[in-house]
Amino acid sequence: MSELKIIAGGRVIDPASKLDKTADIYIENGKIKKIETQKTLSAKEIDDLEPEDIYNAKGKIVSPGLVDMHVHLREPGREGDETIMSGSEAAAAGGFTTICCMPNTTPAIDNQETIKFVLHQAEQCPINVYPIAAITKGRMGKELAEIGELVNAGAVGLSDDGSPVNSAEIMLKAFKYARMFTIPIIEHAEDLSLTADGVMNEGFISTRLGMKGVPSVSEEIMVARDILLAQYTGGKLHFAHISTAGAVELIRQAKKFKVDITAEVTPHHISLFDEMIAEDFNPNLKMSPPLRSKDNARALIKGLVEGTIDCIASDHAPHSPESKDVEFDLAPNGIIGLETSLGICITNLVKKKHLNWAGLINVMSTRPAEILGLQAGMLKKGFPADITVIDPNKKWVVDPDQFRSKSRNSPYIGQTLTGKAVCTIVSGKAVYLED
Repeated sequence: MSELKIIAGGRVIDPASKLDKTADIYIENGKIKKIETQKTLSAKEIDDLEPEDIYNAKGKIVSPGLVDMHVHLREPGREGDETIMSGSEAAAAGGFTTICCMPNTTPAIDNQETIKFVLHQAEQCPINVYPIAAITKGRMGKELAEIGELVNAGAVGLSDDGSPVNSAEIMLKAFKYARMFTIPIIEHAEDLSLTADGVMNEGFISTRLGMKGVPSVSEEIMVARDILLAQYTGGKLHFAHISTAGAVELIRQAKKFKVDITAEVTPHHISLFDEMIAEDFNPNLKMSPPLRSKDNARALIKGLVEGTIDCIASDHAPHSPESKDVEFDLAPNGIIGLETSLGICITNLVKKKHLNWAGLINVMSTRPAEILGLQAGMLKKGFPADITVIDPNKKWVVDPDQFRSKSRNSPYIGQTLTGKAVCTIVSGKAVYLED
């Protein structure tokens, strides 16, 4: 589609500038030219403009393009599950204009060549894709990767996600090196010595089902360790997919002491619970960290509302149908989420009045962009015209036949959600448009 010139008549919400008003956004050469809040176009003026030049957003929410800082695109190595292109198309359909891909690929994104490969593939994609590189070589936790080279090649963060950095010594060195480049260390908080063979949350439900549990303390021990290391080094720390009330409290206290720390939560950890596994042992409910109890989910929501948890990330983790269509214990961890994240969050956070619209857009766009230092997450003159238009009341059923992702491993299939991205705009061009 050619470049749009005007996004007209929508409720424009930009947390960065505290704008929440009916406005028209004018676009020129792929960038925001101006945001007009006073002399907005009338319905007749909108009708008189060429249809290809304008998007009529009346009755819609117009936000900065959504940003997902935690996505698994599988390429290189597992292109049957997902590719950078298919993941980007799924992201566009979900309202995301920018995503960051994790390094647990085969081979791992731990050197300049793999960074260059990702960026080369991303050049053909409809949205912005940024690589997060491995902290350690091969994500083995033994030896630091060449952090300076990775950052210079284009990495926006460092993580061994899928695995924690077990060695405190290695993590200490990582903080010191990363500090020189002002990029975050993104930690998968898990003490592996406490989680071996665990397949779900340790608690009443796992005991009743006779299934090996993953205790909440396994997450909290690593959170506590890394907070201390970040405080000691002055490093920038971000926690991926926090899942326990205890971890939220540790982060809350660390922020009081001004530790440079941020954290994310996933849509599934605030909307799904361990008790659901007992219903049909759906392997799409198996993930890492595991689904926790309702009390933990409530603590995560409280953390979001008060700002202890900074943002929402999908942890989009595609797996082929044959790999997930096995017994629960044998299934790989993870679910897809790029195409459902926004709807889940609107349904469970906005419609239930935990967050208002500005609050949701902040945690799904503005804050993740700030954490990674990206030129995204705000509607500002001269910035790229990366914009998401949301129908706040659109009811839709999660249908796997409509997924752009190559994988189908979603526990939300068949559920009705409220709220959906209907137009996703990148550098002024509509890369996704709802029929």
